[in-house]
Amino acid sequence: MDSQRLTPSIQPSPAEQEGTYKLLPFILKPENIARFESGKVLIGDRRKYPFEQSFVSCDNIDDVARAIQDMVTQGSGPWLAAVNALRLLTCRHKAALSASIKRRAALLKALGQARAALVSTRPTNTAMKQRLDQIIFIAEEAVTKGDDVDKAVAGGITAMLLDIFDDYTLRARAMADQIKDGEGILTHCFGEAGFILSLAFAARDGKDITVYSPETRPYFQGAKLTAPAIREMGIKVNLITDNMPAHFMSEQKIQKYITAADLITLDGHVVNKIGTYQNAIAARAHDIPFFAFAWGRDERKKSRDDIVIEQRDPAEVKLALGTATTIDIVQACYPAFDITPPEYVSGVVTLQGIVSPYDLSGLQKW
Repeated sequence: MDSQRLTPSIQPSPAEQEGTYKLLPFILKPENIARFESGKVLIGDRRKYPFEQSFVSCDNIDDVARAIQDMVTQGSGPWLAAVNALRLLTCRHKAALSASIKRRAALLKALGQARAALVSTRPTNTAMKQRLDQIIFIAEEAVTKGDDVDKAVAGGITAMLLDIFDDYTLRARAMADQIKDGEGILTHCFGEAGFILSLAFAARDGKDITVYSPETRPYFQGAKLTAPAIREMGIKVNLITDNMPAHFMSEQKIQKYITAADLITLDGHVVNKIGTYQNAIAARAHDIPFFAFAWGRDERKKSRDDIVIEQRDPAEVKLALGTATTIDIVQACYPAFDITPPEYVSGVVTLQGIVSPYDLSGLQKW
C-alpha cells in the first residue's frame, strides 16, 4: 500500500504557495506593522521610516488612538494597531475573569468603549471598524463560554492576519498577471501589501518594470514608504512630485496607474489618499487604465453619499516634514481622501480577480 495515501494532504495557503512573507519589505512584515508584546502595543513608526526602523510603545488605549491619529501608522497599520490594543484590556483582566461574571461584563463594556475611541481616529477607515468588530465578537463568545478571553483574542488576531495576507496574495497575483514586461507603473501614496506584492510577483516573473511614486504631501508617504519599499525589493522606482504624473503620462512613460483604496463603495466609487482622483482624470485623458485594490466589502457604503471624508488639521498642509512652508496667517485645507467615480476606474482588484467597478455589488467577497 502507498504510504503517502495514509497521510492527508495539507494544501498550502496562497501566501505559502507564492512565498509572500519572504518577498515583503521590512515595513510590510506583519510584526513590523504593529504587535502586542510584553503588555504593550508596539507600532512601527512610519513617520521616521526609512531613516529609522523604530517603534512607538503604547501602554493604553489612548496611547494607541493618539498614535493612529498622529499618523505613526497608516494604510493597513491602524486596524492592526487597533485590534492589538484590545489585548491591553483582555490581558490585564485575565487573572480575574474566571471568577467574576461582573468583571467579564466590565471587560466587554471596556472593549466597546475602546472600539469607539479607536474608530473615531480615522472615520474613513472602515476596515478598522470591521476588524475591531470581529475581534470583539470573538471576545464576547469567549465570555459566554467561560473561555480564556485573552487567549481567544490573541488567536483571533493571528487567524485574521493569516487570512488577510492570503487575500493580499490572491489580489496581488491577479494584478501581477496584468502587468506587462517593460511597463511603467504610476501609483499614489502607499499601496500596502497588495500593490507591493503585485510588483514583487511581476518582477519575479521576469518582467522589467519601472514604478513612478509621487511624494504624497503632506506626510510624504510616497517618498518615505513607497519608494524605499520598492527599492528594497530591487525594482526600479522614480520618486516624483505630486504635480508630475500627467507630464510622464504625456511622455508615454506610464502604461498603468495602480493604487490601493481605503474604501470602495458598492457602486464602484474609489476612496483613497487625496490626489488619487486627479491622477485618474489625467490617466483617462491619456488612455491609461486605472486599477484600485479592494480590501473587502462594506455593506454600509453603498454610494458616495455614505462616505465621510476625514478632515485633518489644516496646519499640517503648511508644514513639510516639520518645517513651515508659509506664514501662520495663511489659511489651508486638508481633506485626507478624495473620491474617484467608477467611470474613471478600469478595474477593481478583488479576490475574484479584476472586475469592473460596476459589477462589485454582485460580488459577495472582494
